Amino acid sequence: MAKKLIELVGITKSFGNKTILDEMDLFMNENRFLTLLGPSGCGKTTTLRIIGGFEMPDSGKVLFEGRDITNTPPNGRPFNTVFQKYALFTHMNIEENIAFGLKIKNKTKEYIKDKVKYALKLVNLDGYEKRMPDSLSGGQQQRIAIARAIVNEPRVLLLDEPLGALDLKLRQDMQYELIRLKNELGITFIYVTHDQEEALTMSDTIVVMNKGYIQQIGTPEDIYNEPQNAFVADFIGDSNIMNGIMLEDHLVEIFGTKFQCVDEGFGNNKPVDVVVRPEDIVLTEPGKGIIKGRVVSAIFKGVHYEMEVEACGFDWLVHSTVLVEPGKEAGIWIDPFNIQIMNKPESEDEEIFIEE
Repeated sequence: MAKKLIELVGITKSFGNKTILDEMDLFMNENRFLTLLGPSGCGKTTTLRIIGGFEMPDSGKVLFEGRDITNTPPNGRPFNTVFQKYALFTHMNIEENIAFGLKIKNKTKEYIKDKVKYALKLVNLDGYEKRMPDSLSGGQQQRIAIARAIVNEPRVLLLDEPLGALDLKLRQDMQYELIRLKNELGITFIYVTHDQEEALTMSDTIVVMNKGYIQQIGTPEDIYNEPQNAFVADFIGDSNIMNGIMLEDHLVEIFGTKFQCVDEGFGNNKPVDVVVRPEDIVLTEPGKGIIKGRVVSAIFKGVHYEMEVEACGFDWLVHSTVLVEPGKEAGIWIDPFNIQIMNKPESEDEEIFIEE
């Protein structure tokens, strides 16, 4: 059974008259890769800074292995942080950068030398000890920042959008490096990003946040396949989100047409949000679908075609390996298992607005 390592209890944080976090409760298990995911301003970085001790909550507690560390300063917590800006010391070589924290702890020269060598090998940069930071690429500098953090053997590694400054190929390479490091080191990673692909690729657990509230917690598969509300469905990947009426268990009405589904327990004749992923829509001959539409546009995306199909006054986004030319009619068919039903917010306070 997974061991609960960090727990946030009733965390509230405001800056001026703006509430950033509102009575947040969250726990993190040991040896997991947990990602805080959400748009700018959702509170994810503030949450990370409170965990690290760089911000004090207005109320609530931060617990580590059941012990209250809310008032413990950053250097008193068994955590290390990697920031988006690498913060390497430009006047020090790589060995001196990595050894900095160990020297403060008065470790022996032999101990420091062994640890630096080990850390560089972990990030695949052994032999770089005497290089200067400005002679390295962005990806290499980021690896040195990670090596400097892990050399102190933290129980938890906090990462605040550390790959944001890298180009796409480097970012993808570093994602796999971080997964490898987490598995080799056996420590807990808490990662902040607004990049859905990063979160889905690396995480054991994703915490989706918006406007200071947690919208959903789950595995990447749960978050993508079973979104709990319209915000999560729209923020994680592409979605068709529509108004529907849950007529009864296993039957929903969308745009006046009845669709079979597998959801139940929503009541009868109740307004709901309906989500269908674009890859779950099958285009058929016009007379063989549940509804009929017309293809408006088609773009080749490498592994599939992205098509826009106008049907029932709605523009359906469709991903398919089979192209239907723009201007042609097509039927739309959806497997009942691929129709996700969600409750609509019951009040304005619960409304979810997607930030640009």
